[in-house]
Amino acid sequence: MPITTRPAETEYAPFYAGYVARVPDGDVVDLLRAQLGETLALLRAVPEERGGYRYGEGKWSIKEVVGHMADTERIMCYRALRVARGDRTPLPGFDEKEYVKHAGFDRRSLASLLAEFEQVRIASIAFFETLTPEDQARVGVANDRDVTARALAYIVAGHERHHVAILRERYLESGD
Repeated sequence: MPITTRPAETEYAPFYAGYVARVPDGDVVDLLRAQLGETLALLRAVPEERGGYRYGEGKWSIKEVVGHMADTERIMCYRALRVARGDRTPLPGFDEKEYVKHAGFDRRSLASLLAEFEQVRIASIAFFETLTPEDQARVGVANDRDVTARALAYIVAGHERHHVAILRERYLESGD
């Protein structure tokens, strides 16, 4: 089913407002499909030896950004699954910096990270496209805040748009 109703500000924590704002009107599941092709095309054009590039000291490498995108999408979809199924058990937050620190993304090939991201996105689409309007509107708790399954779909799409913009601006068009 399409997810076309933009979540209200009460459906997610204020931290996610920037991600939700990046999502254009329309079916967010269609956007997730389109993003997959666009993001893979963009990053498959990056030479493998550039995967470890960092635009500044202490910044993540391209590989780490891709790994972070997959990890975060997995977590947000797990949250959406729990919420859509009516599970009101509070879900904890996560520290993305610690996840990246311990993931070892730079030991992997960029191609393997892109393959993983692709599979995660395919699974996300398969899940989100099954949600009924009632499922989409269900409320759960994540990181001590109410959140709907619909908002989590928007957060997934907006999070990717955020990181792809950073990749384009700071990693891929830097001239290095």
